[in-house]
Amino acid sequence: MAADKKWLFTLFITAFLSLILLLSILSSFSSHTPYPLILRRGLNYPPAFAYYISGSSGDADRVFRLLLAVYHPRNRYLLHLGSESSDFERRKLGYLVRRVGVMRAFGNVDVVGKPDAMTYMGSSNIAAILRGASILLKVDGGWSWFVYLTALDYPLLTQDGSPWVTLSRSFLEYCVLGWDNLPRTLLMFSTNVVLSQEVYFHSVICNSPEFRNTTVNSDLRYMVWDDPPKMEPVYLNISDYKQMVESGAAFARQFTKDEAVLDMIDKNILNRGSNRVTPGAWCTGRSSWFSDPCSQWGDVNILKPEIHATKFKESIENLLDDLESQSNQCIIQQSK
Repeated sequence: MAADKKWLFTLFITAFLSLILLLSILSSFSSHTPYPLILRRGLNYPPAFAYYISGSSGDADRVFRLLLAVYHPRNRYLLHLGSESSDFERRKLGYLVRRVGVMRAFGNVDVVGKPDAMTYMGSSNIAAILRGASILLKVDGGWSWFVYLTALDYPLLTQDGSPWVTLSRSFLEYCVLGWDNLPRTLLMFSTNVVLSQEVYFHSVICNSPEFRNTTVNSDLRYMVWDDPPKMEPVYLNISDYKQMVESGAAFARQFTKDEAVLDMIDKNILNRGSNRVTPGAWCTGRSSWFSDPCSQWGDVNILKPEIHATKFKESIENLLDDLESQSNQCIIQQSK
């Protein structure tokens, strides 16, 4: 009897391992896509975004999770772990990126090899962002908007649809290339300013005749502050989920590592499985527990906004109304 049980156990283990091997082979075949890697950009196509995602020591997994949540083949991504992080963490982050088939195919994710210090004192953080923007301008000429995120942020929308800013490509070219002295002068003054990130880009844009009338007063983030406000917003959790969804914001901030509400956002809003990119209209594979729908793709230039994009659309329309009325733009006081 004991021998029979041992034989059945061995048979079961063999069958189970064979099934796992078969599923692995099927998954590897499904990762191949015959569709050409064509990115169509311009006025007749959706805009492309450049994401600069930054973290500090111990944030490699958080930065990678955020990358998966905001990934789309049309966009460009630059990942940065501050100088206090180890080389091992940066290599780990690069390894995680290379494991994702669609990221390998499109080659649109890079990791900064020579990091900058992550500090909000003085101008070092601004300098790091400008360096990241300079790299993104150099490696990709097709994106239109620059989005700065940290490991504490998370999206409230799929990609088909303050100190934290969303900046146009033309404005960043102005800051980086500096065809007049204003960006460099303000960067010099910000050296002795605490939390200069809260004032630098705002000061440049509001003191530049070319850009001062192109602003809206929103960072597109959902945040909750103490009363009276402290230096950082409060950490969000499951009790904030309903308000986040109804806010119409594109991102929320800030979260502790592996906060349970992030899993709710993945499941209910992003429809994203663990260790998978957020699926969009470009994903054509079958979705199952062993198969990633985005391991196969079709036309990556087709977008299909999901239901939660309606609130975001309303928010953008309200911001554009403010832009047209010029009631919430930079107010320049003339000296007497």
